[in-house]
Amino acid sequence: MSAEVLNRRSVICGLIFGLPVALTAGAARAQPGIRFRAIHVDVSPLRAMVGDPTASWVEQELSGQLAQALAPYLAPGDRAGATLVARINNIYLGPNSGGTGPLGSSQDTIEGVLLVMGPRGAIAADTPLRAISSYYPNPFDQPLRVESNRWRVAALARAFAGWVPRQLGL
Repeated sequence: MSAEVLNRRSVICGLIFGLPVALTAGAARAQPGIRFRAIHVDVSPLRAMVGDPTASWVEQELSGQLAQALAPYLAPGDRAGATLVARINNIYLGPNSGGTGPLGSSQDTIEGVLLVMGPRGAIAADTPLRAISSYYPNPFDQPLRVESNRWRVAALARAFAGWVPRQLGL
């Protein structure tokens, strides 16, 4: 009998307290999600700090990675859509010879700000984002340092773009 009462109480409490949660969750799903009509990558602060070719690599790689990560939220012809501006402020590539991480890895970091601009140009959201990737030194990377750094920048762009939907709450 006591187990039966406990089960009834559990069901009643679940219905009483779970119903508002279920109604709220249903209302949140019914609202239309954000749509982006354009994605821009601004590397002007990065270009002033580290110069080219690093800033150009970030701009090229991040543009494609953001388009891929936000593909379900893109609506290029939508006039009411928002514009996402990813402003990259800094990039740090750890030592090429290895670092203090697992298996001698170096830590690479990219820092920026995500600006969601409304249809009329007003800033709707200003969200900082920092992404980290690990670089494992390879003997072939030493003579090919420029190519190695480009691969590292591409890995950072993937990491940054991978965090964008979560950071924006999508």
